[in-house]
Amino acid sequence: MAYNIPEEFIDQVISNNDIVDVISDHIKLSKKGRNYFGLCPFHGENTPSFSVAPDKQIFHCFGCGKGGNVIKFVMEMESLSFVEAIKHLANKSGEALPEEWQKQESQSNYSSEQQNIIQAYEWSTKLFHHVLRHTSDGKDGLNYLKNRGFELETIEHFQLGYSPQKDQFLSSFLKGKGFELDSLTEYGLLTKRDGNSYHDRFIGRIIFPIKNHQGKVVAFGGRSTQPEMEPKYLNSPESQLFQKGQILYNFHDARKHVQKNNREIVLFEGNLDVIKAYQAGVKNAVATLGTSFSEYQAAILNRYADHVIICFDGDKAGKNASYKTAKILKKAGLQVRIANIPNEMDPDDYIDAYGAEKFKKQIIQAAESFVSFYLNHLKKQYNLSLDHERVTYIEKALDIIAQVENSVERDFYLKELEDSFDLYRDTLEKEIEKRRRIKEQTKDKDKTVNNNNATKHEWNKNHKILSAYQNAERYLIAHMLRDPYITERVQDRLGSSFNIQEHQVLVTYLYAYYEEGNAADTSKFIDRLPDENLQNLVSKLALLPLNEALTDHELEDYFFAITRESEIDHEVRELEKMLKQAEKENDPKSAARIGMKIIELKKKSKQSKQ
Repeated sequence: MAYNIPEEFIDQVISNNDIVDVISDHIKLSKKGRNYFGLCPFHGENTPSFSVAPDKQIFHCFGCGKGGNVIKFVMEMESLSFVEAIKHLANKSGEALPEEWQKQESQSNYSSEQQNIIQAYEWSTKLFHHVLRHTSDGKDGLNYLKNRGFELETIEHFQLGYSPQKDQFLSSFLKGKGFELDSLTEYGLLTKRDGNSYHDRFIGRIIFPIKNHQGKVVAFGGRSTQPEMEPKYLNSPESQLFQKGQILYNFHDARKHVQKNNREIVLFEGNLDVIKAYQAGVKNAVATLGTSFSEYQAAILNRYADHVIICFDGDKAGKNASYKTAKILKKAGLQVRIANIPNEMDPDDYIDAYGAEKFKKQIIQAAESFVSFYLNHLKKQYNLSLDHERVTYIEKALDIIAQVENSVERDFYLKELEDSFDLYRDTLEKEIEKRRRIKEQTKDKDKTVNNNNATKHEWNKNHKILSAYQNAERYLIAHMLRDPYITERVQDRLGSSFNIQEHQVLVTYLYAYYEEGNAADTSKFIDRLPDENLQNLVSKLALLPLNEALTDHELEDYFFAITRESEIDHEVRELEKMLKQAEKENDPKSAARIGMKIIELKKKSKQSKQ
């Protein structure tokens, strides 16, 4: 790797960050045999194909092909450069990056323009926070927050700020810092009037910095402090850095608390609710950003959590939004509960009225199941005093209850129907049995179709028939990754004379790695490779099932398959040159003889691939 950080320090960081622990902070892993498996965080899938090998300290997805060591995982998951990933892991394991490398210029996943915008947002965040906390211009904003029950410690944690009642306060500041103001209007920091004058977008508003999932401020939310100021809430416009449907407020900080809370996240509608909940001790809290909850956001939550509690406003609009959001989360495979806030209050107001402990115990911990919530939500859509509407409700309720897999839970909901509508229990159970029988028949039919399709797909994608020499090269390299002695024998016998170009390059790096005196360590070797495709290839080959020991006979078989293919290919290439010359000299007899020889050799090559 072309970085100035010493290899010894990088190896130390890798050794002190177990890959299973690091990846478990992001996705749920289950142990099967020697390895761990989970749903790949880099592409959508329903069946786990993401494998983590603790003995080799590597990961590999057999679906999308991504693989590597703990550094590569953090780079991919957090969208960090190599140096940033090293710093991240060093901080996680309590190691201090040597000062001489702290300021090293790192590659970035952002364009130069985007890096410039992020810096502008960082400076703006600091400026607005300073105004709020330490100037007379911010007094109105600070008093507003204090009156709403926000403590100074909370204001500091979320770096809340205030944009004063000055039309060009921010634009003048950023211009003085050397920023080009035109691009700042595109990313929502400023507005432009009359084609040539720049003005502040969030004048007279509380500023809520919005971070992306890497912790970079990429947008602002603004909240008016005066009743006459409209709109009450104002977000930065969407840009290349900020899409409302792809970011969750406070997600970067909240995910650190998800593992400590049984892989559970609490989802709110607004940033004020998140901040007040955090202050009340609910730190695994995130919020949507003034738009409907999206499948993309559900997929993000599914990477880190198993359970989501929806805590939206207690009014009719909040209940409807809870229902729609719960359906999206259920579709993503998450367990969902819904918190019920009484008297049409919002979470912020409830905490102010009843306190933190009551909010945690009577709202969050008492959140009801999705089925219970849905039945209550459904009930309100019918006039149950009318027979035909009552029957319609019961039919739909049975449809929902029939989908519940847990028999005890099903019994609980049936008891409620039985008591509420004075129904015979036998009748209800027969209806449930009928619905579940139809569901199972449909599921079996779908499963057969899906299995057939999946089998075809997997055969085409992952189970392509490989030739003898291809398999020989793959398994030989897998053994070489485990054993320097085998590598030495291969180097003496074959050098880089593998038939597949990627394999030629890979073994060259492997020879150099062992010649430096390094022990067999797949994770550390991956770190030495400069190319992502090679890293993915190594993680894939390292997970091939091998016998513990490679016999001399097996090794010779590998050598034979590889060299035989190489010799045939070389002979075919030479004959093809001769064929062209014969055709050029208008010698059809020689051309025919050479052509037959080429066909014969290609047949031999084809047979070796079977």
